[in-house]
Amino acid sequence: MRGKFIVLEGPDRCGKSTQAKLLYNYLLEKGFDVVLTREPGGTKIAEQIREILLKPELDVRPVAELLLYEASRAQHTQEKIIPALQEGKMVICERYTMSTSAYQGYARGLDLKMIDTLNHIATTGLTPDLTLVFLMSDKYFSSRGEYLFSDRLEREDKEFRDSMRQGYKNLAAKTENAYLLEADDDVDSIHRRVVELLEKHHITDLCPSKKS
Repeated sequence: MRGKFIVLEGPDRCGKSTQAKLLYNYLLEKGFDVVLTREPGGTKIAEQIREILLKPELDVRPVAELLLYEASRAQHTQEKIIPALQEGKMVICERYTMSTSAYQGYARGLDLKMIDTLNHIATTGLTPDLTLVFLMSDKYFSSRGEYLFSDRLEREDKEFRDSMRQGYKNLAAKTENAYLLEADDDVDSIHRRVVELLEKHHITDLCPSKKS
């Protein structure tokens, strides 16, 4: 039986990585075979593309940026995600196609239909079983990043972030099995909500990926 594919989406510094690790440990404790991965990245080639995409000193033009993300996604999906799902594993991924639509579509202004087409090609039509979209107030972007290194995307201005955030809201509203979560809440409360949504969608029901 095919495994379950869970994607955590949202702006930079919204707590995706923290929640992804909590979910990973939760599922491991439940006895599931789990893969934790991220985009851009997740494989050797995709991680090298990630380095190019996020270097602050590089001037990556919007269309080139989009195509690099899709190249990374194609490699990641075919090399890592699909094989893991075929083996019945749970796959938790920090970001997937919705991020590209939010960042390169809504924030950069590239054509959303073109992005949808490229996303479909890169993923061979794979879609998440559950998408969790973490949104936080912009004030936390600055406060959480005060002592952090900022990559190329994190150095974009507030207008860019506002457009991207609105994009996530619009996309979540029209995406099947996608939910907005309030990322301003405390970590434990958010994790409990994540678990509730997994149970609602029967993600943790008994399946072949569960170890005896």
